[in-house]
Amino acid sequence: MTEKKVTPRGAYPNVKVVGDFIFVSGTSSRRADNSIAGVEIIDEMGTKKLNAYIQTKEVLQNIDNNLKVVGASLKDLVEVSTFLVNMNDFSDYNRAYAEFFNKETGPARTTVAVHQLPHPDLVVEIKAIAYKKNGVNE
Repeated sequence: MTEKKVTPRGAYPNVKVVGDFIFVSGTSSRRADNSIAGVEIIDEMGTKKLNAYIQTKEVLQNIDNNLKVVGASLKDLVEVSTFLVNMNDFSDYNRAYAEFFNKETGPARTTVAVHQLPHPDLVVEIKAIAYKKNGVNE
């Protein structure tokens, strides 16, 4: 079975290779079928619970999948910038992030709060830079 890839929602690539650097566009928890991970309907009125822990895990998996296309992985990340809609989600984001990286060997990181992201169900987006010697050129 071929895994469907998440495609960009605009005129930009998921990753851009420049020499040994790989730039990863802002990535969300959107899936290939356009559903969004970490969104739970909690009552008959359609009230949603948005889960930053689940969304962060899905974002990082999406980034890893995009990096694999150019022969890299999360271990090649040197810098990440994270955008949270609500800093009250920082703890859940941090907990999920720690399942992928540790402070000794993980990438440099910046986390900021933003007013909104491109879809109202998104609570986290991450962009990143990876470095891989002799990176694959597009």
